[in-house]
Amino acid sequence: MFPSTRFIVKRIPFHRMIPALMVIALTLFPVWASADEDPCGEKGIYIGNQTMIDVWHKRDGGPCTRWVYRHILIMKPEETLVIYRDMTCETEYCAKNPTYEDYKSLDADQNCRVKIVPNCTLFDM
Repeated sequence: MFPSTRFIVKRIPFHRMIPALMVIALTLFPVWASADEDPCGEKGIYIGNQTMIDVWHKRDGGPCTRWVYRHILIMKPEETLVIYRDMTCETEYCAKNPTYEDYKSLDADQNCRVKIVPNCTLFDM
């Protein structure tokens, strides 16, 4: 009465690829679902000062604080961090101050670590 399932599957072109396509689909769906998640959102992004000089920063408009060469700051998604060249926090170090999203976009290996080097160039760490 009903044709067997095996017969129906054999009528589909490239029927031998169906299991491979199912494996690919089952692998990609969780990856796509987690693509919107921010792995650094909870603990923040670690930013290393590799500028070869001490710079200063203000976090969320707070006090002007020294950021020593080779030290690390942690920036959370809800924070703002402005980097300055001078101890009075008047001259910004970067022409366009990087945001959390800028740092996150450079974190290729998603280990939540980036570095800032001379001339406000950012790299994955």
